[in-house]
Parts: sequence; C-alpha cells; structure tokens
Amino acid sequence: MLLMTLREMTATDWPAVAEIYRQGIEDGEATFETRTPTWPEFDAGKLTSPRLVSTGDDDRVLGWAAASPVSSREAYRGVIEHSVYVDRGARGQGIGRLLLAAFVDAADAAGLWTIQSSIFPENTASLRLHEAAGFRVVGRRERIARAAVGPHAGSWRDTVLIERRSTRAGCD
Repeated sequence: MLLMTLREMTATDWPAVAEIYRQGIEDGEATFETRTPTWPEFDAGKLTSPRLVSTGDDDRVLGWAAASPVSSREAYRGVIEHSVYVDRGARGQGIGRLLLAAFVDAADAAGLWTIQSSIFPENTASLRLHEAAGFRVVGRRERIARAAVGPHAGSWRDTVLIERRSTRAGCD
C-alpha cells in the first residue's frame, strides 16, 4: 500500500512537477501545451492556492493540482480552471482521486464557486475521476484546436467541458 501525503506546492517541488507536466504533454491526453513552462511562467499563471502536490512515503512528488482564474473580470473572481496531473509510474493508485478531493475542498473553503476544465474525450480515466468528484459535463467543443505534439500531433481534437459548483459558496 502506497502511503501518500498532500501538501501545498512550493518552488522546490518544481523539478518534479515539471517532469510530471512534461509527461502529460508527451502522452498527448492531458493538454494542448507543447512545452513545459518555466517555474516563473507557471507561478505567474496559477493561483497560489489551492496548489497541491501529493508525495509518496519517500517524499517524491507523485502528482499535482493547480488552477488559473478564467478571467480578470470581477464577476468571474470565483471561477477557476484546474489541472490534475499524476506521474506516469504512479497512475491507477488513487493519487488523482486524493488530489482532486483535497483540491475541491480547498477551493470550496476559499470561496471559489466554480471549478471547470476541458478534458479530451479519449481521457476516460480523467472523465470518470471528475464525475465521481461531483463534476458534470456541460458541453463539448468539436475540433477546437489541433494537437501539435504527442500521438495525436496534427489532428484536430475535441474537448469535453466539465464543471463543479460549490455548495458552500452559495450557488447551489
């Protein structure tokens, strides 16, 4: 049984977080990104909290979760777009479930009322994970962008739009 710990992500976690991010880009089922950002780029583009990592009993980072605001407009201050990534060698062990549950709790506690994301329809594991965590499908974008890297490079890809509304932020 793998022992896992959750904690806030720090700058010292970046090399491991970047490697997991790189794997997601390379695998082609997590993002349209074509390169791993630098720490300053990542740090500037993500909210400082919630920003979590899951570590194993050896303190190795096994996964991470972070979010960006969807807009700078005041009306959308509680709406975020999140990402959850798990190390390729640690998938299927409940790390994504643990990270997502903690991330949702932290977002709710911070008064964030909508968590959203776009997931490739082929990423059925992520869709199931999010459904189990209370997310719902709100739409599908057909041929929204062309993949530039990974096994789908050159192909137009669809994405499934999902969201979860907080019951604590008064929008239930």
